Amino acid sequence: MWLSRVLILLCVAFSAQAQDWPNKPVKFVSPYPPGGSVDPLARLLGAKLGDSLKQNFIVENRTGASGVIGTDYVAKSAPDGYTFVFIFDTHAVHQALNPRIPFDPVKDFEPVMIVGSAPMAITTGAQKPYKNFQDVLAAAKSAQGVTLGNVGNGSLAHLTTIVLAQASGAKFVPVAYKGGGPLSTDVIGGHVELALASTAAQAQHVRGGKMRALALTGDKRSPTMPDVPTLKELGLDVVAHAWWGILAPAGTPKPIIDKFHAELVKAIKLPDVHKTLSETQGMDVIALSPADTQKWINDNIARWGKVVRDNNIKAE
Repeated sequence: MWLSRVLILLCVAFSAQAQDWPNKPVKFVSPYPPGGSVDPLARLLGAKLGDSLKQNFIVENRTGASGVIGTDYVAKSAPDGYTFVFIFDTHAVHQALNPRIPFDPVKDFEPVMIVGSAPMAITTGAQKPYKNFQDVLAAAKSAQGVTLGNVGNGSLAHLTTIVLAQASGAKFVPVAYKGGGPLSTDVIGGHVELALASTAAQAQHVRGGKMRALALTGDKRSPTMPDVPTLKELGLDVVAHAWWGILAPAGTPKPIIDKFHAELVKAIKLPDVHKTLSETQGMDVIALSPADTQKWINDNIARWGKVVRDNNIKAE
């Protein structure tokens, strides 16, 4: 009897806490540098939630170790609904890359939402000679191969590069950067032959004429780059999607998670937000429930963790 009373009292307390949330600034941690796709997503949603909930949502960049530093900070933060982390697809391979990372990517977090996914694009600088992906394959089948930049060692783009090399029989040399911003800078400057990153990170540079998109990793063409063929269209059975999500520290009360999720859904449905995500960044907005978010993460950990282990990839 006493246990049931305690549980009832806790439920009442958590519900009251959720109704009062947020009553102070909320911190959105972006574990990747500005200039990629995670930081602008956090800022876009933070601004809209600030308007609707009349509270400050502060984006804090805690970068390093391909997202591990900022993610670990949130894992160790108080589970009170005032600190969240915006994750990228790399979250699914942290533990496979380094079994000694300081957090468990599943047990140390409460799932909030997978906001969306997007195909990745293989791009090149406007000054480079590659006019289509056939040109790339011809160069990649030479002795020296071609360099293909990605957003970090062990990132989904890095792993897709390995899968692409195996599927094509060509030599793609992965070059790891510390996020989409530095990668884009080097592609535009011609310091790396090619880049593989989400359409969200590269669409603006392709539209601006600074990059040329050659192929997509999705299972269908992207409305952001409708003239760019998929690898499957080109005869290569390689499909991979970048994705973005939001997590809370483990133990964050469910009523707060549920309220936060509901507010996120409202923000994402706003016409200007949905247009920015889908048309400008090329994201397939899916806004998964917390339960479906956890399943998504588990499935990606299983799929891409296997690629890491099979190819003996280690954290830098």
